[in-house]
Amino acid sequence: MTTEHEQIEKTETTEAGAPVGVPAPETTGDAADDMSFDPAVDMPMYRQGMDWFVLRVASNKEGSVRDTLQRKVEIEGLLDRIGRIMVPTEKTRTLKGGKQRITETKLYPGYIFVEMMLEKGRIPQDVFFLIKETTGVGDFVGTAGKPTPMSPAEVEKMLFDSKMPDAEPEVKLEFSPGDHVTINEGPFENYEGTIDEVMPDKGMVRVLVTIFGRQAPVELEYWQVEKSDD
Repeated sequence: MTTEHEQIEKTETTEAGAPVGVPAPETTGDAADDMSFDPAVDMPMYRQGMDWFVLRVASNKEGSVRDTLQRKVEIEGLLDRIGRIMVPTEKTRTLKGGKQRITETKLYPGYIFVEMMLEKGRIPQDVFFLIKETTGVGDFVGTAGKPTPMSPAEVEKMLFDSKMPDAEPEVKLEFSPGDHVTINEGPFENYEGTIDEVMPDKGMVRVLVTIFGRQAPVELEYWQVEKSDD
């Protein structure tokens, strides 16, 4: 599979569920334990007779295509032939004004990943057309017009990227000590300074600014500063 693993950030406040395409675990015992089931981790990379394929889909429609395809699979009773359907995303926690927000980033924009049962080494015709006739689906990734299974290394990376996020994802700060920044919010607005320390657990940075001819440290939330043009 040859795709650019570009990252296009999409801010969403909705919770992303676990990857679909496999029946949910039975809800016995503690509900919290059931919620911890993760198809990307708690199931084997390969299941007997199944292989992984990549589908090109409409941009920014990955989630809706996945959900539509999953509903069709359930209606047609094909859960034993079409397994997991993955849309790998990264979640990061941002803090602004003391409020938390979850930002979701698709790691493979324009693609979804489907686990399918093969017959004599090929995708069954009814399964192939069910997928191809799903709104938003473009084509399988492959060579010479033939769907090509993902390599083990590609499957391993995709499943790693598909892991459900931690309950408290880390704050992603795109600053490093020594970066020149401009303060764009607060009492020191328009001051320029240098990043002295990054504090991801607090969503803050310490900036050294010159005030009345003397350098002083100022702690700011990360969104209050932006990198200066060198």
